[in-house]
Amino acid sequence: MIHFYELERLDTIQRTRLMKRAELEIDDLLEYVRPIVRDVRDRGDEALIEYMARFDQVHLTPETLRVSREEIDNAHKTLDPQVYAALKHAVANVRTFHERQMPHEETFTQIAPGVMAGEKVTPISSVALCVPGKKGIFPSVMYMLAVPASIAGVPRIVACTAPDANGAIDSASLVAADLCGVHEIYRISGAQAIAALAYGTQSIPRVHKLTGPGNAYVSAAKRLLYGTVDVGLPAGPSESILLADVSANPELVARDLLIESEHGPDSSSLLVTDSSTLIDAVLDLLPAKIAALPELRQSFCRKNFESIEGTGGLILAPTMHEAIAFVNEYAPEHLSVQVSEPFAILPELRNAGEILLGSYTPISMGNYSIGT
Repeated sequence: MIHFYELERLDTIQRTRLMKRAELEIDDLLEYVRPIVRDVRDRGDEALIEYMARFDQVHLTPETLRVSREEIDNAHKTLDPQVYAALKHAVANVRTFHERQMPHEETFTQIAPGVMAGEKVTPISSVALCVPGKKGIFPSVMYMLAVPASIAGVPRIVACTAPDANGAIDSASLVAADLCGVHEIYRISGAQAIAALAYGTQSIPRVHKLTGPGNAYVSAAKRLLYGTVDVGLPAGPSESILLADVSANPELVARDLLIESEHGPDSSSLLVTDSSTLIDAVLDLLPAKIAALPELRQSFCRKNFESIEGTGGLILAPTMHEAIAFVNEYAPEHLSVQVSEPFAILPELRNAGEILLGSYTPISMGNYSIGT
């Protein structure tokens, strides 16, 4: 049964669980990951290759860790033309969006007569883009990470992602990396990849910064390597709220709720609305839509919406004002606003990583089109 809550009747335990979301528990993994990190630090390529065989069931050599130019050229030739065109379009959009965020290289202000203070902005020397690859292929993550690094002028941009059992990386990810100007691509993943990039190996020079999401083992490795390399901000489980009123299309709402929920078992996806009519319609639609997903994605959505540990569901608020107050308190990573006048309530929405306005701006649109 899909989780359904009435906002005014939420007890303290329910409200706390929803606000807490699903946490990425890595404390218990630190001692498991620590010897992997140390081993790669001490033995370099040899240890890295052993762990790739153990965890990814792929057999590599020092010579095959890095993707060759020939493989990248072949990816350009074999990629579906429609996918290729979509990637080029997406990369151009992301570039346009992020170019507006670039600060001036130097700024000076006279803070007192004869006294100037300023700031000089320069790119870091190297960065690694860690792109997930075990639960699916994510060329979109590749260009989300690569385009900002390219715009910033990072001299050495490195990417890594998990290969398949034959050691191959999907063509879309290779083409996306190449379109963005990535300089090196390695077929490595997991905690062992994080250690290799942080310390360097015989075949992989170390980098100064790591970017990109990852599983609990990757997060544990990053925590252990804090201070050795810039590990960036922690990337926790994905989360979203869909704020809607009676004007929203239940079919689109039901589909959009699954966008974040199918990401993983710890994702959180909530509908918050003041319309009981919309709640009833979405409750009718969701079970069939979940059942139509691939088995793995079904399991993620069922945990989110149906299990006792799940932190997703549908919330009915007495008024839109109270719905907005809940959204601001929750402060979601992604907020989809599907109300009759989205721009009218935009000033009231204060706390969200990104806000997507209108029924035809799903969260995936932000992901693919501007890299958010």
